[in-house]
Amino acid sequence: MTTPLLALTLHLEDVLVVGAALFAIGLYVALSKRNAIGVLMGVELMLNAVNVTLLAFSRFIESEQPLDGQVFAVFVITVAAAEAAVALALAVAIYKHRETVNIDEIDLLRW
Repeated sequence: MTTPLLALTLHLEDVLVVGAALFAIGLYVALSKRNAIGVLMGVELMLNAVNVTLLAFSRFIESEQPLDGQVFAVFVITVAAAEAAVALALAVAIYKHRETVNIDEIDLLRW
């Protein structure tokens, strides 16, 4: 029997490096953008990096309850969806009031 040409072995460290890279990119985007939508995209990328890490631990670590990481990832996805809906609604409301979504120009606490 021959081995497949594209047989890949994936280790926990590989997935953790990908998760760390996604988190770093998301953190950079969230801190460097001046647009509210760009900041939200960075936050979503960080949450997805956490999901990748949770699923990696769920897949590669032996435990009595192997679905804990996957269930927690589903909860994170649910919270991320709710956060995105609320944040986008706030961004639309601020845009209607101030006609900008630039974070430097939004000063709603000032009279």
